[in-house]
Amino acid sequence: MKKIEIIAHRGASAVCPENTMAAFERCLEQGATGIETDVQMTSDGRLVLIHDETLTRTTGAEGWVKDKTYEELRELDAGSWFNTEFAAECIPALEQLFGLIRGKNILLNLELKNGIVSYKGMEEKIVQVIRDWDLEQQVILSSFNHASLVRCKRLAPEIQTALLYMEKLYRPYDYAVKLEASALHPYKFAVTREEVAASIAQGVATHPFTVNDPEEMKAMIEMGVQGIITDVPDVLAALTAAHTR
Repeated sequence: MKKIEIIAHRGASAVCPENTMAAFERCLEQGATGIETDVQMTSDGRLVLIHDETLTRTTGAEGWVKDKTYEELRELDAGSWFNTEFAAECIPALEQLFGLIRGKNILLNLELKNGIVSYKGMEEKIVQVIRDWDLEQQVILSSFNHASLVRCKRLAPEIQTALLYMEKLYRPYDYAVKLEASALHPYKFAVTREEVAASIAQGVATHPFTVNDPEEMKAMIEMGVQGIITDVPDVLAALTAAHTR
């Protein structure tokens, strides 16, 4: 079995509260070679890591991420909803995760959550902070908002982009080339062996999401994908290790 990227979906989100520093640290211990996380913006322009546009599910607070300052978000408990042992976990700033992965051979997939909320200036801000930390070669920007990814690519041709999509696309590899994307991030049921092969021929990687079942993982690997986005990086790491002995 060839080596593939083990990309932890929101960190080790099966055993830790998603998108927290605990989840990011744990996934590295579990053998992840990459981290996937969600980026949004506060009312005062800070980039923070949280999936939902609203705060209720993961903090119990009312309101929208976009309407809160960074300091207001820092006061919230982002861990107790998962387990009280994580009560000290906060919503991280992007820079905290950069501090964790800088100097490590870890791919960082930043998903821009700018579909429901149109965060003005998000592309410029995220490109600038990536450059400030010299992480251009370590980061891949993904989004369901493909126009936003094109904007990122125009701002920073050196930073990789990946197209997220749920349904099957016609010749997605051609679309990726047109948008100068480095990778396709399809929902797992939108992946076919033929499209993976055609994507490889075009120099485009395929990283399906969210694959947690070992049999599905094996099927994706047999299709030739270059990486898998999963809630259980330890399961994928064990599976790939067992096949490379």
